[in-house]
Amino acid sequence: MSKVEQKRKEGSFHGDRRRVSRVVVIGAGNVGATYAYALLISGLVSEIVVLDRDEARLRGHVMDLNHGVSFVRPVIVRAGDYEDCREADLIVITAGAAQKVGETRLDLVHRNVGIFKEIIPQIMATGTNAPFLIATNPVDVMTYAALKLSGLPKNRVIGSGTVLDTARFRYLLSEHCQIDPSNVHAYIIGEHGDSEVPVWSLANIAGMRFSEYCPVCGKNCGPLRKQQIFEEVKNAAYEIIKGKGSTYYAIGLALVQITEAILRNEFSVLTVSSLLEGEYGINDVCLSLPSVVCREGISKRIDLKLSAEEEEQLRQSAEVIKAVCKEIDLS
Repeated sequence: MSKVEQKRKEGSFHGDRRRVSRVVVIGAGNVGATYAYALLISGLVSEIVVLDRDEARLRGHVMDLNHGVSFVRPVIVRAGDYEDCREADLIVITAGAAQKVGETRLDLVHRNVGIFKEIIPQIMATGTNAPFLIATNPVDVMTYAALKLSGLPKNRVIGSGTVLDTARFRYLLSEHCQIDPSNVHAYIIGEHGDSEVPVWSLANIAGMRFSEYCPVCGKNCGPLRKQQIFEEVKNAAYEIIKGKGSTYYAIGLALVQITEAILRNEFSVLTVSSLLEGEYGINDVCLSLPSVVCREGISKRIDLKLSAEEEEQLRQSAEVIKAVCKEIDLS
């Protein structure tokens, strides 16, 4: 069989169409496969390359995705290897052990750091200049691990962070207030996990501070209801895992939003995770803050005027992640 015939069979040959952009997805589990599917539908890229050590699963996902290419914009979807990272525009890492019922994201750390110690050197050996987007949990620790193992500049290693938590927060506020989510502006910052911080002091609906909107709304909600909303945000993953084993739809879409900001050089403000160096007195830890995301990764962070309580909660969140990072071997 010729190479061309082999490529046709594998679903990796579509004539001589000029490559515009390539995203390499490392890990074809639920999150990686769902992200690849959402990316396929989005029409953002012309080539999606998927890697996974489970060759049978990888082959199945690539076949399934290719059977849908006639319904979307022209795109190549294929199984690949680390050499494909050399000319990638973005490398998205979703590989790692999945969170199980009863586990926190931080419980995964040692297993997944071990996986990254295998993956990252193989990526860097290709000489790639592509930014990294990390989705593997615990995402803040894994973003820090990817940064240290790769040696890339801090702005080019990004974690999905609290982009999903922020979306959950806005959705629940929109449901409660019966307002379109696009008119709700609120952030979750800090850890993507149990120590995450809701920024209530700056939450607003259509430009009106939440504290000012509440009397207008007329529901007479007190601090207890606000705490209940936040608890629903924080514990959402546990509920979903209990119900169906893992979360993947919403994070797949969140990853596409980050991908779009990078590939289209949008300078979008997203609560991604990256290395902090002095913000709010926090150093040498990856956490989520509103950041301007573009082709180079992160161009700058937005300095939120947090309340004193929120600043203290953010520093406590940093200490939680730092304590875990001290336990891992990145040599």
